[in-house]
Amino acid sequence: MAIKQKPEVVVITGASAGVGRATVREFAQQGAHIGLLARDRERLEETRREVEAMGGRALVVPTDVADYDEVDAAAQAVEEEFGPIDIWVNNAMTAVFSPVVQMEPEEYRRVTEVTYLGQVHGALAALKRMLPRDRGTIVFVGSALAYRGIPLQSSYCAAKHAVEGFFDSLRTELIHDGSNVHVTHVSLPGLNTPQFQWVKSRMPNEPQPVPPFFQPEVAAQAIYWAAHHRRVRLSVARNTVLVVLLNKLFPGAGDWYLARTGYSGQQTPTPVRPNRPSNLFETVPGDYGAHGPFDDRAKTWSGQWWLTTHRGAVAVGAAAVASAVGALLFWQKRR
Repeated sequence: MAIKQKPEVVVITGASAGVGRATVREFAQQGAHIGLLARDRERLEETRREVEAMGGRALVVPTDVADYDEVDAAAQAVEEEFGPIDIWVNNAMTAVFSPVVQMEPEEYRRVTEVTYLGQVHGALAALKRMLPRDRGTIVFVGSALAYRGIPLQSSYCAAKHAVEGFFDSLRTELIHDGSNVHVTHVSLPGLNTPQFQWVKSRMPNEPQPVPPFFQPEVAAQAIYWAAHHRRVRLSVARNTVLVVLLNKLFPGAGDWYLARTGYSGQQTPTPVRPNRPSNLFETVPGDYGAHGPFDDRAKTWSGQWWLTTHRGAVAVGAAAVASAVGALLFWQKRR
């Protein structure tokens, strides 16, 4: 008689929209029990209904990840409801699209508290519970902009840079301690998420992700995969890999290129709406789901992502092709 496997217990921050919402669906399809963390209760309740319709279970825990006490209390509530947390996904983020000279100190503080310290708080709450059990996985959701700052997003780029530094330090300490708690860092490309409908912006036109960009399901699949494999870092999409590589090789050229293209590349031709909403300090009402307004332009598949998660098959295929070519050349030479 087969032993019924216990459902995974997962916590996802920023779970009510965008990448977080898509990631919730990815785990829910596998029957996971999910702690849903975000600020907006209404959207979290909609997310919970989606999870339950897919066969999973969900606990709504309205949480501002900028407050460690709230994050720790949310972790405790999840474990009391579902049992020990297996996977913690640090996804919550916010940003401001603005030139540096027009930014306010409190805006930098808020973006840092959510996008950087939110991941630190999530890691601390998860480690508090995972380390005594010597098991568990923490997923840090990063960005290509952790490696290459761009104009108009100084607050977000700086916060993602900080996440990368924190991740490196934590991983080395876990190795030193011989811990079986696994941490992984997933670097994402531009994505078609609702943040471009509510991110605070001082640009004259409506903001957009830097092209080429992808649907949030591509990111969700990568996060799910990273949570179940022992890969330390995972870069999603060819443009993410190129950003990291080219910035290492030609950082000065990147500065000049982005100075010329970075402003127009992050704006649509549409003038900004009057009274445009902002979710920086307060939530924006309504259920926005996972997708933003760019479905007609967003890519649904990444060849680079497929290759990086099928290294074994690619290696075997390459070896087979090389053997076949070698055999053919040998046969021709014998003739």
